Amino acid sequence: MARAKKDNVPVSVRLEKGIFDKLSKFCEDSGQPKTVAVERALEMYIDDYYEKIGGIVNNKDLNNHIYG
Repeated sequence: MARAKKDNVPVSVRLEKGIFDKLSKFCEDSGQPKTVAVERALEMYIDDYYEKIGGIVNNKDLNNHIYG
């Protein structure tokens, strides 16, 4: 049975080769697709940022902050 599709937006970035190699190795070792690994890493980084500045932490608050 197919998974439900998530609402998504295509993103294109340029990574330093060393970072891309680390990402590729991590994904190979963990069995995660690159999309999942990058989504999780960005989520953790952004949440940590807002937590450190005492601001918005969860997605609902962040979406309300961005989109009104």
